[in-house]
Amino acid sequence: MDGLPFIIIVGIASLVGLWILFYFIPVGLWFSALVSGVKISLIQLVLMRWRKVPPEIIVNALIASSKAGLKLNRDELEAHFLAGGRVQLVVNALISADKANIPLDFKSATAIDLAGRDVLEAVQMSVNPKVINTPPVAAVAKDGIQLICKARVTVRANIKQLVGGAGEETILARIGEGVVSSIGSAQSHKSVLENPDSISKVVLAKGLDAGTAFEILSIDIADIDVGINIGAKLQMDQANADKNIAQARAEERRAMAVALEQEMKAKAQEARAKVIEAEAEVPKAMAEAFRNGNLGIMDYYKMENVKADTGMRDSISGKGKGTEGEKK
Repeated sequence: MDGLPFIIIVGIASLVGLWILFYFIPVGLWFSALVSGVKISLIQLVLMRWRKVPPEIIVNALIASSKAGLKLNRDELEAHFLAGGRVQLVVNALISADKANIPLDFKSATAIDLAGRDVLEAVQMSVNPKVINTPPVAAVAKDGIQLICKARVTVRANIKQLVGGAGEETILARIGEGVVSSIGSAQSHKSVLENPDSISKVVLAKGLDAGTAFEILSIDIADIDVGINIGAKLQMDQANADKNIAQARAEERRAMAVALEQEMKAKAQEARAKVIEAEAEVPKAMAEAFRNGNLGIMDYYKMENVKADTGMRDSISGKGKGTEGEKK
């Protein structure tokens, strides 16, 4: 009984020792590589552990590539893993590209992977093109009618442009620009509705996929709706603006006329005040003339007679009534 705990401890220690041994010396992984035709030594597998590279990832990648007829270098796979790359994804992409007769080498695949793009998805998109639905694009033809267009763009990945090439957003923006340009150059919205493929031809001729990670295969117009009459609306807005401007100018002229009238009335009142003031000085002047002997009593009567004759003539000619009416 006393030796039982010792035996248990020894057994546990042996198991731990074996686990550690097989962890650092993956014999099973080495045997799998051996029977798959991949030559790799146990020492290299142990060194991978020390370099903090999972041997399973490298060995499985080598086995898959070997079975697919590709020759990959172990050191390059380790370097790509240490650089933060996805080794298995790159290998799967290389295998898919090779089966689809798409030119793709290991260096290009790792560059695409390290650039943050899914290289396997890019290869699959090269084999099976992707359809992108554009959002509604509104444009106005030359006759002022608005058209709302939706398009379906069929694209495939451009392997050579995946590193540094523009993405899907750029494709959508350029398609929208091309649709607006095509509809805007049409003389009538009816011609666009009759021949929607004219939009596709104009847009494709512009080479909108230049500098992008995609190659445009086709552009199909899915739907065209007639919007509002932009031309008529703009004319109405312009007419309302012209009317408001004319009203403002008329109001300005009316205000100027009222101000001028008020100014003329003020001047007339000032003139009448001066006349009244001058008439008030007449009796003083006559009195002064009497005192100085410059005016006699007969001269005064003659002047009064002249004034009476003048008033009678004005009354006969009608001027007196106008004068009296003004006085009233």
